[in-house]
Amino acid sequence: MTAGHPAQGKSVTVGADTDAERVLDTMQEHRIRRVPVIDGHRLVGMISEADLARHLPEDKVGHSVEEVCC
Repeated sequence: MTAGHPAQGKSVTVGADTDAERVLDTMQEHRIRRVPVIDGHRLVGMISEADLARHLPEDKVGHSVEEVCC
């Protein structure tokens, strides 16, 4: 199997200018814990739940973690 095989399908990304709450909503909607950050057509980083936990109120992050994990 090649690396591209399990990566089939539509990727979920966020823009570099997407606000943190929208990133959290995207993670929750797609039940993912990390999301690539794109600026134009260039990958500029990866954001995780832990990154967001440092910048958002605890109750918002806690609810999202429950949705993704359970």
